Amino acid sequence: MVLKRAEWPSPDEYVVAVASKVTPYGAYVILPEYGDKEGFIHISEVSSTWVRNIRNHIQENQRIVVRVLKVDTYKEHIDCSLRRVSAEAKKAKNNEWKRAQKAEKLLELVAKENNISLEEVYKTIGWPMEDYFGEIYTGLERMADAGISALDDIDADKKIKEQIAELAESRIEIPSVEIDGDITIQVPGSEGVEVIKNALAEGLEIGEKDEKSSVEIYTLGAPRYKLRIISPDYKEAEDMLSEILEKITKTIEKAEGIISYARKDGRV
Repeated sequence: MVLKRAEWPSPDEYVVAVASKVTPYGAYVILPEYGDKEGFIHISEVSSTWVRNIRNHIQENQRIVVRVLKVDTYKEHIDCSLRRVSAEAKKAKNNEWKRAQKAEKLLELVAKENNISLEEVYKTIGWPMEDYFGEIYTGLERMADAGISALDDIDADKKIKEQIAELAESRIEIPSVEIDGDITIQVPGSEGVEVIKNALAEGLEIGEKDEKSSVEIYTLGAPRYKLRIISPDYKEAEDMLSEILEKITKTIEKAEGIISYARKDGRV
C-alpha cells in the first residue's frame, strides 16, 4: 500500500494499477494508491494497434501503469488508458512507486514505535515532507546526508523528526552518479605542457568547491586525459562537467590549442 493525499486521481495522471478482471471488451483494474478504487480500461485504450486478444496485452493480477482519462466521483467510475502511457512515463511512474514504497516502510516503523496509525504518521511528518521536498523519499535522502537538520524548516513533532532522521541515516543509501570521459588536448609551442597543466588544475579547482562531489583528472598518456565526476545528483554532475570543460577549453583555446571531450557512453 502507498497512500495518496487525494481521495481520487486526476485526469492525465499516471497511476499504478493491478488488473482484477479481463473481459473481451476491456479490463477492470484496482488503483492501490487510491484505496483500491476500481478503474476500467476499454479495449480501444489497451493498445495503439489492433487488439485481437486482449489477454495478449493484459492479464489478471498484472501490475501496470495507466493514464487516467476521466474521473466521475458521483458514479465512482475511473476511465483509464494503457496505450497512452509512453515507455518514459512508465519508467518514471514505476520509479516513483518504488521510492514511495520505500518511504512508506520507514513511516510504518515510526508508526509502530509510537503506537499510532500510519495515516497519523503521514499527517504528522509525511505530508509536510512532501510539501517541502516535493517527495517524501527525497526528504529521506536529504536526512541521510544532512541528518535531522534537513527538517529544520518543517513544523512537526520533535520526537518523530528525530526518529525518522535516525531511520533515514541508517537505512537510506544516498545514490550517486558517475560521468566518465576522455579529454584530448594539444597546445603548440614550448609552453604547451605548462598550459595544459594549468588548465587541468583550474578544472580540478572547480570540483573541489563541491564537498559532495568527487572530481578526478589524470593523464592517460599525452594528449589524452581522464575526467571522472561522481556526484549524488545527476543534474549537479552535468552542470559541473559543463563548468569544468568550459574553464579548461577557455584556457586551452586562449593559447591557440585544440581540445575535444568524449564521454565513456559515446556522447560529447
